[in-house]
Amino acid sequence: MKRKRDWKFFAGCLVSAAAFGIVVGFFLTGMSSFLERAQAEGAKTLQNGITRACVQCYAIEGRYPPSVQYLEDHYGVQIDEKRYHVFYDGFASNLMPDITVIPADGQ
Repeated sequence: MKRKRDWKFFAGCLVSAAAFGIVVGFFLTGMSSFLERAQAEGAKTLQNGITRACVQCYAIEGRYPPSVQYLEDHYGVQIDEKRYHVFYDGFASNLMPDITVIPADGQ
């Protein structure tokens, strides 16, 4: 009689541990997906902010900024260089620059 009870207890613990592991797995998968979406949305928001600052610079100064550093110095743009890589290609001062923001790897 004692052995049956021990076996049921062990089986119950095993089922509980497996269920807990599955729930934790779903949670971690969901968090990973959420963080990836948040990082992509942050890159999009940063790109839109840089674009707005470029347009504001053009409206005020009559030319697009020569670099992102110029936007940081004069227009309050803040870039977290550990989280995002910004590629800014200004061909001419009267043409809108090509702006690309890519989330940094290794986060």
